[in-house]
Amino acid sequence: MEIMIVVAISVLLASMAIASLVQARKKIQRVKNAQRVACSRNLKDIEGAKIEWALTMRKTDAEVPADTDLFGPGKTIRDKPLCPASGNYDLKAVSEKPTCTVPDHAL
Repeated sequence: MEIMIVVAISVLLASMAIASLVQARKKIQRVKNAQRVACSRNLKDIEGAKIEWALTMRKTDAEVPADTDLFGPGKTIRDKPLCPASGNYDLKAVSEKPTCTVPDHAL
């Protein structure tokens, strides 16, 4: 009888642990999705700032803006956006889309 109680308690504890693990994984996935969406919005903002800079400054498609061209007081974007997953942004040439170093973060 004691063995059955120990087994039953063990099974109950294992099922509770598995349920907690599944919930934790879902929460982590939701956070990653939110970070990906926020990063994508940042990349869209950067793309728009690049286009505005190129048109205003009469730049060619091959030119690459510096951070100081797009971000700061009086610029299209006041503060340089940061990837919420700690990735780094590469502005790239006007004709190219900006990128993030986090693999699944893209425009």
